[in-house]
Amino acid sequence: MGVINLSPDSKNTHTIAGSVDEAVAMADRYRHWGATIIDLGGQSSHYDNPTIEAADEIIRVVPAIEALSAEGHPVAIDTWKADVAQAAVESGAVIINDTGGLAEPAMRDVVRRTGVVAVAVHIEGANPHAVGEVTISEDKAQITAEGFRVLLEDLARDGITNVILDPGIALNYRGDYEAYSRMQLEVIAGSDHLRTLAKPVLIPIPRKRDGHRLAVYMGLALEHEADIMRVHDVAMACDLVRLFGRTP
Repeated sequence: MGVINLSPDSKNTHTIAGSVDEAVAMADRYRHWGATIIDLGGQSSHYDNPTIEAADEIIRVVPAIEALSAEGHPVAIDTWKADVAQAAVESGAVIINDTGGLAEPAMRDVVRRTGVVAVAVHIEGANPHAVGEVTISEDKAQITAEGFRVLLEDLARDGITNVILDPGIALNYRGDYEAYSRMQLEVIAGSDHLRTLAKPVLIPIPRKRDGHRLAVYMGLALEHEADIMRVHDVAMACDLVRLFGRTP
């Protein structure tokens, strides 16, 4: 899953598309390298960046979704706003990647009515702009899995069962950066806890300052058989996928 950002506020500048044509060209490169899903976002999730109105986010993403879908790219909409998710699905998105953790009734209603696949992202807060310091714990993977177990039962009661699990380790939190970096590795290594829930596991590769650290996270995700890797560095990820013999 390759990330394309339509937000000029994104700190991942190499994934920003400044126009629909740029988004299509970027997605085409991703597909050539081996990516199979485009994760498209119009709102930066970093807590330092401004929260824009849903209407403005819709204006950013809908034309790109329509163009990408027309080119045969499966698109996931990365948002925590139900109105954006609804507009995205109507425009051709096939996955709702809810960084709000599928907690809001309005978002659940969109997922239930549209019947699309939903990614449940583990988050310590109402949304990525409402987070504090991350809780550092040696058994974070197990704790996250138990939280997902409760969530899945709740979602099933709402008629939502087509869910992908994302342990949320690519979200930005305040606090000790190095401690969080180590815990991110531990969660990937403990992803068997998530597999007990019998849902596909999406490992989001966190952005790091150093390329060698990115490669370690990707390699660990592949070693622990992630069903999907969400990445900003698509060429590197696809090369490692081939190296691990996981070519689609």
